[in-house]
Amino acid sequence: MQDRNFDDLADKFSQNIYGTTKGKIRQAILWDELEKILPGLPSHPLSVLDAGGGVGQISSGLAAQGHQVLLCDLSGEMLRRAGENAAAQGLSHNMQFRQISAQQVGEHLDKPVDLVLFHAVLEWVAEPEKVLKALFDLLRPGGVMSLMFYNLHGLTLRTLTLGNFGYLRTNLTKRKKRTLSPDYPRDPEQVYRWLEECGFVIEQRAGIRVFSDYMKPRDEPKSDDEIIEMERRYCRQEPFLSLGRYIHVTARKPGQKDEL
Repeated sequence: MQDRNFDDLADKFSQNIYGTTKGKIRQAILWDELEKILPGLPSHPLSVLDAGGGVGQISSGLAAQGHQVLLCDLSGEMLRRAGENAAAQGLSHNMQFRQISAQQVGEHLDKPVDLVLFHAVLEWVAEPEKVLKALFDLLRPGGVMSLMFYNLHGLTLRTLTLGNFGYLRTNLTKRKKRTLSPDYPRDPEQVYRWLEECGFVIEQRAGIRVFSDYMKPRDEPKSDDEIIEMERRYCRQEPFLSLGRYIHVTARKPGQKDEL
């Protein structure tokens, strides 16, 4: 088993993840969560690590606020696109790019960071517990990790509603390797346990795409804004939260915030 490199799927990734209603929902909920996280961190410009950050859609927004971002990714093609996006937005002075894995970041940091973004990566790595521990060690005391992972329960429900019982009988084993369907869907309870074993304190959680994937075509289709409004309304409520296609977790490293 090895961690996924997206060089071969960069075009498909950019179109399918960011250029769709699904991508708009993801970004809306992630920004809602980050806007709750940021007031609990120092008021000065933050040091941010975007681990497996792809083209940097979220971290470039933080860079635009004046924060200093190190974006790392295994894919050289994704990093090239991230650099072009940063340059186009005039953000290159606030962003650095490294073609390394999350596990290697410690070799390239002079000091711990205030905030780690780890979005839609945990479901692609072969040794998730080691990666989470490595990221824990990179945070300052009181620092926060913004973690988003692909939810096994959401995948199972979607597969059931599609009647794809054969896929379930094979324990959700992928037939095609060159696909955006994650290699290792994660059981939320297992992820929460891993975080706690690392030493993290889980502060809040939210589901992402808790209902929109199950909507049927209508004569009068709903606008993206309407869908996002309802996603925001239900994403922090059970049972919807635990059935989201993705789950976001705010996890803090214990310590005095004023030490940062």
